[in-house]
Amino acid sequence: MKFFKIARKLRTEEDGAVTVDWVVLTAAVVGLGAAALTLVRSSTGQLTGKIDTYISSASVKSTFDATETAAE
Repeated sequence: MKFFKIARKLRTEEDGAVTVDWVVLTAAVVGLGAAALTLVRSSTGQLTGKIDTYISSASVKSTFDATETAAE
């Protein structure tokens, strides 16, 4: 009978329930953060490749030509 009394007491106590709730909520937030990181990481890699291609094909003049400004 003592076992059933202890089991009933553990079932009705709510002292640790808040801690369990916080652990579950924290795990959910970490999981959502990891999922968002995965999505952003793949998209960022593709965008970086496009930017690299654009910058590599751009030409930059390194000299100043006085006749170009006189024509304007």
